[in-house]
Amino acid sequence: MKAAVLHEVGQPLVIEEIAISKPRPREVLIRTAATGVCHSDLHFVEGLYPYQLPVVLGHEAAGVVEAVGSDVRYVQPGDHVITCLSAFCGHCDQCLTGHMSLCQSPELKRSEQEESRLSSNGALPVHQFMNLSSFAEQMLVHEHALVKIRPDMPLDVAALIGCAVTTGVGAVHNTAKVELGSTVAVLGCGGIGLSCINGATIAGAARIIAVDRIASKLELARRFGATDVVNPADGDIVKQVRALTDGGVHYSFEAIGLKETTENAFRMLRPGGTATVIGMIPVGTSIELHGPDFLREKKIQGSAMGSNRFRVDMPRYVDFYLAGKLRLDDLISRRIRLDQVNEALAEMKTGEVARSVIVFEQ
Repeated sequence: MKAAVLHEVGQPLVIEEIAISKPRPREVLIRTAATGVCHSDLHFVEGLYPYQLPVVLGHEAAGVVEAVGSDVRYVQPGDHVITCLSAFCGHCDQCLTGHMSLCQSPELKRSEQEESRLSSNGALPVHQFMNLSSFAEQMLVHEHALVKIRPDMPLDVAALIGCAVTTGVGAVHNTAKVELGSTVAVLGCGGIGLSCINGATIAGAARIIAVDRIASKLELARRFGATDVVNPADGDIVKQVRALTDGGVHYSFEAIGLKETTENAFRMLRPGGTATVIGMIPVGTSIELHGPDFLREKKIQGSAMGSNRFRVDMPRYVDFYLAGKLRLDDLISRRIRLDQVNEALAEMKTGEVARSVIVFEQ
């Protein structure tokens, strides 16, 4: 099959033929229909987060089941599925206490003694990215890394639910638990930030402030439900947000992954407010906060993949989309081929695109 392989940090992905193994008892082989190009993939290309090389990147995907292992009962060939990087084992402390997105069970992967799921030149292993590796025509995953969805959901749109939507909407509903009538600020209006805004709209937030440097993204944010927009070019964003909300917001969401924006997300809170950090802050970066603010019960927290229970959440997001409540079509900036993945990664650095989606021929 064709796949986009990262051989060296900082270098373009290479489109090449690699081999994929056959499903073991609890594994599922999926024909990839579509996969989003996420900023998280770019972090690994640039080396901001380390990973074993060579690796097939990609983690936001939807497809059709081609074959299943002997012990798989949840899906069968022909089922439509969305994959999720936060696969779960179902029996560790995190899973049993309702924190499935934090499961770290090694049983979801093949051991080093077993044949690699992906390989090149006959036998050389190619590493699998986040249990998935969706920049490829096929994926071979553990059965707990996917969810079955209704067949009338378009798969190119469904792919976005695999990361951007689950991360953004989930951060609002599951992690922060935004309350009806509250005020919200979202820093960064890419795919995840726009999903946050959409999620805050569904949650019934009274005022939703979108923060971004790019005017076109702020305009897009209004379509997703933002009531106000703030551009750093117009001055200190914390002062702007405080002026709009009479002293600060109840909830802020950092969807970029920078030290400055994380600190600003905390600073723009009103007393008792909560800042949720979604963006992937580079390894080695420390955040500085004003200590006395904690006496005003301001809080800061992280969110891993929207604190999801993805087999419950993702089908609901599909229903929301088909009911017109999630604006997933507007998230897609353009649809591309696999051999255009490096262009999509380069465009992401400009900040102009929400999501490019790789669509495979079925």
